[in-house]
Amino acid sequence: MELPSAISTGQQSSRPSPVAQKLIGVVGAEAVLWRPEDRMLYEYDGLSSRRAPDAVVFPTCTEDVVEVVKVSRSENVPVIARGAGTGLSGGAVVTEGGIVVSFARMKKILEIDIPNQRARVQPGVVNLDLSLAVSDAGFYFVPDPSSQKACTIGGNVAENSGGPHTLAYGVTTNHVLGLEMVLADGQVIRTGAKVWERPGYDLTGFIVGSEGTLGLVTQITVRLTRKPEAVKTLLAIYDRVLEATRTVAAITAAGITPAALEMMDGFTLRAIEEATHAGYPTDSAAVLLIEVEGLREAVEEEADAIEVICRHHDAREVRRARSDEERELLWRGRKNAFGALGRISPNYYVQDGVIPRTRLPEMLEFIGAVGEKHGLLIGNIFHAGDGNLHPLLFFDARDAKQTEKVLAAASEIMARCSEMGGSITGEHGVGIEKNELMPLIFSRDDLDMMRRLKDVFNPGGFFNPGKVLPTGKMCGELRIQLGGGA
Repeated sequence: MELPSAISTGQQSSRPSPVAQKLIGVVGAEAVLWRPEDRMLYEYDGLSSRRAPDAVVFPTCTEDVVEVVKVSRSENVPVIARGAGTGLSGGAVVTEGGIVVSFARMKKILEIDIPNQRARVQPGVVNLDLSLAVSDAGFYFVPDPSSQKACTIGGNVAENSGGPHTLAYGVTTNHVLGLEMVLADGQVIRTGAKVWERPGYDLTGFIVGSEGTLGLVTQITVRLTRKPEAVKTLLAIYDRVLEATRTVAAITAAGITPAALEMMDGFTLRAIEEATHAGYPTDSAAVLLIEVEGLREAVEEEADAIEVICRHHDAREVRRARSDEERELLWRGRKNAFGALGRISPNYYVQDGVIPRTRLPEMLEFIGAVGEKHGLLIGNIFHAGDGNLHPLLFFDARDAKQTEKVLAAASEIMARCSEMGGSITGEHGVGIEKNELMPLIFSRDDLDMMRRLKDVFNPGGFFNPGKVLPTGKMCGELRIQLGGGA
């Protein structure tokens, strides 16, 4: 996209740029950031930075968003949607200038409909805040990324986020029933409804996970889930990683689907324990954090069955949380894992691949070999139940050679996921991190069809350019920063 020279070079004057002036005219001066020192704060997300936006705007309603889109079209500049900036694939960073639309002020819960188990929210609502709002009524919002205390539901929709407790219930797309979205011409469309099925094409499903490349989502209708009658949390402790991975496959082979089934290797859990004091055994090679929920009798039976399976696969100990406080402490360790790991290295690069869970032993062996090949320390923490891996590659970004090795190792790991019949992302999205790896899992015809579909909604590529689909530029151009978590 050709940008006006005054915009593409970035203005350093003490006056707003023409684009910022137009934005101020439609949403007010208090809703626009245009000074360099303000704009630079929106250069980053949880993965990387490229450049500062030309302006940042804070709409408070759908009508504001429509006016912002009209300004972007009249000035021929891109629009990049942004939630909390916790994303891990560069989805909210600016690649070629433009307007960042921050939804931080669109954070109203517009409707809670407990009888029909539904809620309607603006995109800036923080994930955990929705669950807290309906907790007293006995409900919650299932998708629970590790960043759920900060990440927004709009960002979850963009990336189709998951989390530890989506093994049994599915990721974001399984809990979104309808959307309101502003298109490139300023038109407002509404997809889906409170009911499960409506005639016609599933546009809601198409938009969820599109990473802001189709339009700007301004309202979201979600499904609420009743809290379970009973919950049991188990920590299975192993002296060998191999036995822990075999246990994962054995649990699902037995017809048991836990609400969560997480795995951490010894290196990772030791770092977590040092930081959070969650009660993890520091002398073990791996642990499985397993949770089952449902009716009280069924939960007891499943917990007993899981313990038998764990011990059959040489778990040296299986602990059960004896109180809500113990359960919360175990999960606090897992949820704060990525922050804890940030204490042991200047930088780390967290990956997000998916493989069939039966191939976990093989994949962990491969990851270890990749680390040895490149001289890298790699820790492993992942959603083992659905084969969603999160290897963490530790390095110092100030060392160009280390950065090069990390990028090469990450590409090898993602290629191996593809070869195993998996995916290059399970929940973090593609963004600018993995768009050049898309040909690993999609044919040229597949990608061409995706481009054609995108062009229907986003002609000219005004929304979030350079994301998701390959551009011909290599991922090595990323400036990797300290990682976040899933």
